Amino acid sequence: MQMNEFQSRVRDVIKNPNLSYHQRRHYLAALAEEALPYPELSEDAAKALAEGVVNDLFEGPAPYRARYILPDYAKALKNGSEFLELEPTQNLDEAINNLLILYNHVPSITGFPVYLGDIDKLLEPYVNNLSDEELYNKLKLFWIAIDRMLPDGFVHTNLGPKDSRVSRTIFKIERELEQVVPNISLKVDPELSSDDFIKDAVETVFESAKPHFINHPMMVNDLGEDYAAVSCYNSLKIGGGSHTLIRLNLKEVALRHVGDIESFFVETLPHYAEMNAQVMEARIRYLVEETPFFETDFLVREGLISLDRFSAMYGLFGLSECVNTLMAAQGKDMKYGKDKEANELSYRIVNFLADWVKERPLPYCEGFGGRAVLHSQSGIDVDVDVSAGTRIPIGEEPEMFDHIATVAPHHIHFSAGISDIFHVEDTARRNPQAMVNIIRGAFKQGMRDFTFNLSSNGFIRVTGYLVRKSDLEEFKTRGSRLNSTVFADGSQDNQVMTNRKVKRVLTLERQPVLK
Repeated sequence: MQMNEFQSRVRDVIKNPNLSYHQRRHYLAALAEEALPYPELSEDAAKALAEGVVNDLFEGPAPYRARYILPDYAKALKNGSEFLELEPTQNLDEAINNLLILYNHVPSITGFPVYLGDIDKLLEPYVNNLSDEELYNKLKLFWIAIDRMLPDGFVHTNLGPKDSRVSRTIFKIERELEQVVPNISLKVDPELSSDDFIKDAVETVFESAKPHFINHPMMVNDLGEDYAAVSCYNSLKIGGGSHTLIRLNLKEVALRHVGDIESFFVETLPHYAEMNAQVMEARIRYLVEETPFFETDFLVREGLISLDRFSAMYGLFGLSECVNTLMAAQGKDMKYGKDKEANELSYRIVNFLADWVKERPLPYCEGFGGRAVLHSQSGIDVDVDVSAGTRIPIGEEPEMFDHIATVAPHHIHFSAGISDIFHVEDTARRNPQAMVNIIRGAFKQGMRDFTFNLSSNGFIRVTGYLVRKSDLEEFKTRGSRLNSTVFADGSQDNQVMTNRKVKRVLTLERQPVLK
């Protein structure tokens, strides 16, 4: 970057009337990082990155902290923190206070913590002596503080799979406050999570568009008991995290292919899969070997995170356009999400990449056996004419049950997270049990994550994070205190999230059975 360009971009940030002071500071720091050279890459990898076949999500050329960090907050509450001068926690007030302090010292790519802990498990030991009213009042103030102090839609907490007073109280508060922050995932287990508990969560979605629903047994099988969903819906190990998230644009891979479908799997796809891995490896080595993060940060020193629980996220997106391009090149008018042959090709592509990633070693990824973790990346605000992850393009989605049957076979491969968003009409309010049944059925079909929202409430779920419709409407004239509104404004312009097809939820008696 030339000095004149650098100064011009700095000036654009400081003069932008739609950014808050904290947002300006964050973007200025990113510009400073961009002024440094990229870690050394092969000529082919550098070319793939420059052309956008490989995309680094603007992480910056000199990573100095891991992208996603999942501290062991339970250990911090139990032991206190020498660095933050916090004593071991004795009661709920201290637990809330200590967590809020900890959150402000956890780095991430967004500048805010992407993981707040499995909040029900963290707080439940301290609530037995409190009345329901006392618990509600304390948690409500905590929830307001999180939203005001950490104004970013990628701030995420987990609940479940067991029912608890804390979870039920949070659902009540969520329905009342209708906040963007924090994002929430509910871990659902067929044995541990009752219909009534899931229904309470479903009714919370009706009002606040939260939570996501997670297939807990599938996650435990892949990541172990100590896992969590963070940011949008990215699943990683507690006490660890992800060094980086680099994504492969499958649309661009297909556009560069010359030949038949068989040669795509022999030549083109393996080549660009390797380019993506090379960019990941360069960034990981720079972070671990060239910066002092894993040697000096208090989270490491106090055992709240450990390098051996980290991996890296191998992302992919644009599957739909990749499939459609390959079909068209063979003279076939077949579309992903609509035609069986196109869907089968999509499964073959994902299966290939899943096997390839399992065989490609990466340094400092002991948290997943020295390998990256596959992730269906849900898109960013500058993506134009390319679909998120493995999703069916917005506006082309089939009916609910066909939609689930089409995308579910992909979910088994994405240990680091995959999501499909279902836009549901308002009549679902009359039959929340139907949504409970659909969620359970979707998990039986093999879905890892189930996310839905009502077409009529005050929220839009963008890629995996939330934005209030009112915030989007006001952003261009008043800005927003929420970082994620800035991204959502671009996503609305480029991806038209509001065009998702609305699903009708049938009455329970007429509802097809998912097995």
